[in-house]
Amino acid sequence: MPDIPINALFVCSRNQWRSPTAEQVWRRHPMVRARSGGTSPNARHPVSIADIEWAEVIFVMEEKHKSRLMASYRNLIGHKPVHVLDIPDEYKYMDAELVEQLQQSIGDILGLN
Repeated sequence: MPDIPINALFVCSRNQWRSPTAEQVWRRHPMVRARSGGTSPNARHPVSIADIEWAEVIFVMEEKHKSRLMASYRNLIGHKPVHVLDIPDEYKYMDAELVEQLQQSIGDILGLN
């Protein structure tokens, strides 16, 4: 378990349901600082250069999100881990099943379970 909080960026397409849910779930954890964004220009909060620079680890919901981030920010992402969670766009904000998946998968990756 890390000694200081880790900056985790959560990304989906429109920053409407999946990534804001992940941000909400993990912002409550004392060892995580959470932000979220979307890869679409129509996202509620489009991922920015500042978000990428801030993040120590990036979690994307689908492989296409990783591809989009790499296409736009390859030089900034560089050595940062980008984890594909394989969570399809079939959940609403704070859906109980989505919350459970996010807690388990991200907790496992960060060693916080």
